[in-house]
Amino acid sequence: MVILIFFLVHWYFSLFFQTFFHHRYSAHSMFTMSKFWERVFYLLTYIFQGSSYLSPYAYGIMHRMHHAYADTEEDPHSPKYDPNALAMMWRTKNVYNGIYYRKTQVEERFTKNVPDWKFIDKIGGNYISRIVWGLAYVAFYVVFATHWWMFLLLPIHFVMGPFHGVIINWCAHKYGYTNYTVKDTSKNLMPWDLIMMGEGLHNNHHTHSSRANFGTKWWEFDPSYPLIKIMHWLRIIRLKSPKLQPIEA
Repeated sequence: MVILIFFLVHWYFSLFFQTFFHHRYSAHSMFTMSKFWERVFYLLTYIFQGSSYLSPYAYGIMHRMHHAYADTEEDPHSPKYDPNALAMMWRTKNVYNGIYYRKTQVEERFTKNVPDWKFIDKIGGNYISRIVWGLAYVAFYVVFATHWWMFLLLPIHFVMGPFHGVIINWCAHKYGYTNYTVKDTSKNLMPWDLIMMGEGLHNNHHTHSSRANFGTKWWEFDPSYPLIKIMHWLRIIRLKSPKLQPIEA
């Protein structure tokens, strides 16, 4: 039971900060926050992603490129150009590293207002930090695991951030249904999206990329949106009015 709780906490907290901070804030600026809260969420992202830390700066830029070049050869992660999900994510890793290490020339439209905290990025992206986090996960399992099969969950802990990414970047462009006709292959994964905190409502998001609530039909529930609304009510963030596209379902 302890291991299951630990796995679920790591899964959902890592995923929430990825969808809330990396995706909806860094990449799309769906809401604003003070510099203080930006640093708080930057740090919490590192803590909960741990060994699989993804830089909000590099992620934000790469995701903007994904929307600009969706399903073309310039898309950092389109399943159209790779034989399997691992090949796609290996290509994505190379694009990510080019941005993260500042070796790739990036257009200003992709970098504007993207949060950047080099100190945390340097720590989180360091292999020593990743190994320490990995050893901490192993130690926790050694102490609390009651069956051998529980250790099979450890690889997911090690690569939690990219693992979430491959589910969406591969599956939500190959399977599911569409509400809107768009120029790419984005699809929605309801009801499976309930375990992905709204990220699987991908066709909706590609249609209305500035809308903080990824659900558009009455039966499509985005689990992250109520938490975002609570933070808005608490004045931690301030939601912006989305610029909705004039597209009919």
